[in-house]
Amino acid sequence: IKFLLGKKAFEQFMKLTFYGQFVAGEDHKSIKSLIQKNRAFGVGSVLDYSVEEDLTQEDAVTKEMDSCVSATEKEGMSMDHREKQYKAHQQFGDRRGGVTGARTYFYSDEAKCDQHMETFLKCIKASGGSSVDGFSAIKMTALGRPQFLLQFSEVLVKWRRFFSFLAAQQGRDGMEALEQRLELQPLQVYRTHRVGETIDRLDWNSLIDDRIKISDLLVVPNLETGQLEPLLNKFTEEEEKQMKRMLQRLDVLANHAEEHSVRLMVDAEQTYFQPAISTLTVEMQRIYNRGKPVIFNTYQCYLKEAYDIVTMDVELSRREGWFFGAKLVRGAYMYQERSRAEEIGYEDPINPDYETTNIMYHKCLDYILDEIGLNRNANVMVASHNEDTVKHTLRRMNELGLTPTENKVYFGQLLGMCDQISFPLGQAGFPVYKYVPYGPVNEVIPYLSRRAQENRGFMKGSQRERELLWKELKRRLASGQVFYRPSPELGL
Repeated sequence: IKFLLGKKAFEQFMKLTFYGQFVAGEDHKSIKSLIQKNRAFGVGSVLDYSVEEDLTQEDAVTKEMDSCVSATEKEGMSMDHREKQYKAHQQFGDRRGGVTGARTYFYSDEAKCDQHMETFLKCIKASGGSSVDGFSAIKMTALGRPQFLLQFSEVLVKWRRFFSFLAAQQGRDGMEALEQRLELQPLQVYRTHRVGETIDRLDWNSLIDDRIKISDLLVVPNLETGQLEPLLNKFTEEEEKQMKRMLQRLDVLANHAEEHSVRLMVDAEQTYFQPAISTLTVEMQRIYNRGKPVIFNTYQCYLKEAYDIVTMDVELSRREGWFFGAKLVRGAYMYQERSRAEEIGYEDPINPDYETTNIMYHKCLDYILDEIGLNRNANVMVASHNEDTVKHTLRRMNELGLTPTENKVYFGQLLGMCDQISFPLGQAGFPVYKYVPYGPVNEVIPYLSRRAQENRGFMKGSQRERELLWKELKRRLASGQVFYRPSPELGL
């Protein structure tokens, strides 16, 4: 189409069709009118700069394999002790495969990561100017070499397995995560090294201090020898610097969000990155969520372990006295995750079916809502297009005495989707937000083309929207109120 119409005509065509439906505009200036219009109806915005590099599959795989494989592995040293799940595999090097509703970043170099950070900084500033207590979304894979996220995730998972191993030895197997308690004596053999005591909850200030070696933290317990061993035999000086820079960029963004009174949402990604992403996000929450919720973690409820992760993080916030911030989603990587687990040979991390995921979503949501009801120090965004989930949330809020004006429970939907949920909630005074993608037409096309694939499910739901639109049109014609005026006192 672009070839036939030419660049300008193609861009205009896209703005009148698919781009115009799902993208707010090309830059933070052009999206202002849409943001203001939504605010008039009580609907806020989560700004999301949705530009993706337009790579061929071959280029994506090359970039991924180069950035996820360490110098040690490239030298051909044996890595048999590494977990299959947390190693790069060429067959799944293009992380866009089977993923429709999420942006994907591939590592090029440190300069490109700095560019991503600057873009996020502009997005945060625009969010602060668009509404009071706005939201802005970031992805951690945009901020550094993903090799570190892979390695750190593997370390965290192995330490959790070690805990479960000891729990089983002490007859506490099969219990929920919060119920497991260990006797200290069997742990002594593993406590000779400081890292063994702190690896599960890293000290954030130490991590971003140039004097501290992150590679010293990437150690795992050997169950046979009782010793802590490095995950890799060695790290190059450049790898160490790259790890540090990722964390420093993250810290810059968190500081910027706090300064501009913007809440920063860290998006969830693939399971082989997620343990590291989630843990580092919790570390930011420990620092920045002392007075109010600034940093929000994202929890994917299609994961079998979602409830354990949510309850552990809520408990940590309760013990340490900081504000827990969560965005609950069902998840965007199901087909890719299932295929990768089956092909490579590890347990499928995804719930067996949609109904099980629904149950998990409501279970996690209820736990957080109960926590809000108890002490008001938790906050949750119900990011869902599911009407039953929204109704469930409203019912539970009523049972717990949680009012919309407390701003503890938010609702979130994508721009251009499920307006029949978003706008009635906004007009009723509930804090509701649209996830607002923006960016130049040609640079957003890669993201939009995959979003189009997602719309098979969306188009099924559009029948419901058409019925509601016809019903509302008939009501307005019958009442003589053709143009609707929002309630002037509402706004976010």
